[in-house]
Amino acid sequence: MTTYFTKDHEWLKVEGDVATVGITEYAQSQLGDVVFVELPETGKALAQGDEAAVVESVKAASEVYAPVDGEIVDGNADLEGEPAKVNEDPENSAWFFKMKLSNAGQLEELMNEADYKAYVESL
Repeated sequence: MTTYFTKDHEWLKVEGDVATVGITEYAQSQLGDVVFVELPETGKALAQGDEAAVVESVKAASEVYAPVDGEIVDGNADLEGEPAKVNEDPENSAWFFKMKLSNAGQLEELMNEADYKAYVESL
């Protein structure tokens, strides 16, 4: 499994041709207490950069973008009932959705963990 990061503070863990997508520890810390999550519908096709999900906190609402082209194959229904899980474990159990990749070449445009950490430190 390989993990990638975007400049919009999403992470994706890729296994085969499926990516599990969520928001980073940095993103959840900027949002504060998450109170609502809206997930994409299974079967929805998304292009890289499309709005895929919405996360709302007591401070702000933010979009979660599709980090690559693909089709939604699963959503984390646990988050709809317990959105605060995003604050507790953003980079593991609080994933937002899974998508089947349609252009794996786009992964080369994303950051690895070391590059993402350097990016966050530069903000």
